[in-house]
Order: sequence, then structure tokens, then C-alpha cells
Amino acid sequence: MRTGIVMTARPGLERLAARAEELGFSSFWVYDTPMVHGDPFVGLALCARSTSRIKLGIGVTSPALRSAPAAAAALGSLNALAPGRIICGVGTGNTARRTLGMRPVKTAELESFTAALQDLTAGRETDYREGARTSRVRFLHVGGHVNTEDPVEFVVAAFGPKVAAVAGRLGTGMISFALHAPAAWSALGQARRAAARAAGNSEKTHAYLISSLYVLADGEDRYGDAVKDAVGHIAVSALVLAVEDPAFRAALPREESAAVDRLLHLRGTTATDPDRHHTLYRNYLGPLSTEDRDLVVPSLVDTFGLVGTRDEIGRQIDALEESGVDELVIQPVADPEAEMAELARLLL
Repeated sequence: MRTGIVMTARPGLERLAARAEELGFSSFWVYDTPMVHGDPFVGLALCARSTSRIKLGIGVTSPALRSAPAAAAALGSLNALAPGRIICGVGTGNTARRTLGMRPVKTAELESFTAALQDLTAGRETDYREGARTSRVRFLHVGGHVNTEDPVEFVVAAFGPKVAAVAGRLGTGMISFALHAPAAWSALGQARRAAARAAGNSEKTHAYLISSLYVLADGEDRYGDAVKDAVGHIAVSALVLAVEDPAFRAALPREESAAVDRLLHLRGTTATDPDRHHTLYRNYLGPLSTEDRDLVVPSLVDTFGLVGTRDEIGRQIDALEESGVDELVIQPVADPEAEMAELARLLL
């Protein structure tokens, strides 16, 4: 299985991308959460100049963040800097919208937005709508401005069959976050392939899994502080989602639901506070703070991290690959350069 890296946008990102390429990683992704992190298009433009081979990914953008023409111009500009190396993930904005105190967009809007991006980045015309008004738009100046000749790879952020079917209808790949159950990936793949066949699209595209990973030393505590520090950023993001999505919280086991209450207490907010996003997303996907370690209960480690001995993790990765995952994308958290070097030693 291929391995990639995902990071938050910040100054110095290009140095980390160059190091990831040097170590042999396949892709380098940047989150798109404007009120939490820096701008991914700015960061990846610098990464494009500091690299020559590694794929560069947006993980993921949303129709609620930018209009299709603006997003396509950004993608086309990146594609001019790194021809044929750009991957664009598109989702409903589950995080990017909630950090604004808003709800994610509907699946239909995700589908129409992604289709418009596919058309524009390939130099085709597409519909552009503002309210009741619709017009046909396309790039008017291409040469030297944007690259529409080399293809941009698109992937849709999917957690269930409904959005996986969108990927099939549009002929895109898929990306998901901390979805470690091989059966779930098999179901996503079946839904995508069925929709692709119905639409006459290729059934073979790429699937990416954003995850966290920790290899245990002999006799090391599976639930110790070192493990929590490696996987805690994703575990805490699951608790944040439980605040935002009552149905998701209702399905949590008791110890995880209690951790949600502790999270709210630490953040000084409530699940019904309309301004909860001001504190709930503090340090989102950043290094786990000491005070947050208690939130990472054992079941969260088991669910949201790839944790085990080298042989155990190897078996988990093999099972995911067999179920359809092509690339595992890991976020270094505390010391990115050292963690990338260790990941390269273990996985490449």
C-alpha cells in the first residue's frame, strides 16, 4: 500500500513537503479548514516549488468555502506549478462549516460543485448559478495562467454509500477519515462501483484513508501517553463530532459519551451554545495537550488509531488494502520531520 502525509497549513510547509518527497512518500496533503488552519492553496503553491514528484492534495475543500470558478482557478494555478500532481478532495464541509457555526452542505450540492470543478479544470464549460440566475462559464485565458491540459485527480470524502455513489457517478476516487473497518471500505467500494457502472464510468479509481498510526514496542502500554499523543488528535476530533451530531453521540459507548462531557467542560461550552465553535475547535487536529489526554479513552484508541505491534499493524493494513484502500495518509503531529522519518522506516 502507498503511504502519504497530511499536514495543517502553516509557514514552513514547503520544507516538510520536500522532506516527505525525499523520504519516498507518495502524496502530501493539506487540510482546508479556514478558521482553524492556514490556507491550503497558498501552502501547496510553495510546496509545488519545493518538490518535483510527490502528489499534492487538498484534503478536503467544500462548496461552502469557495465558488466553483474560484476553486477551479486555484486548482488550475496549482496544476500549472505542479503539472499532473494535484489531487482535490471535496466534501460537504463537516468540519470547515461547523467551525463557522454552520451546517455541512447537502450531498446534491457536493455533487454539482465537484462536477463543475471537473469541467472547469479540464477546460470545459459548466453552469454557474447565483440565486435564480444561471450562466455558462469557462476559463477565458489559459496559457500561462492555469493548466487545463494535465488532469487534476478528484476524490470525494465518503463515509457511507450515498456519497460513495456520488464518486461513482462522477468517476472520482474516494477519501475518508479514520475509517478503519475493512467491511466499511468494501461497502463503499461496492456502492461506488455500482454507480460507476450505471454511469458508464471507470470502476477503478484511487481510495485514500487519512489515519493515525503508532507501533508498539515490546511490552509497551497500548493506552499509554505516547499512544495517546500519536492518535489523540483524531480521537478528540471524534468527540467534537459527537457534540455536533447528536445521533453520532447516541451511538457511542458510555465511556466515550462521558469523554464528550469532559471535553465540553474543558472547553467551557455546551452542546447547545450557539457560539460553541469558538472554543470547541481549539487546537483542532493539533498536538494533544496534557489536559486533553484524559479524553482519549481506550475504546477511542481502538477505534480511531492504527495501533499495535509491527506485525499487527501490517495485518490491519493488508486487510484495508484488500478491502479497497490504495493509500494510507498519516498526519505527523508533534515533531513532523522525526515522525515522517520513522513512518518511512516502518512503511516504505
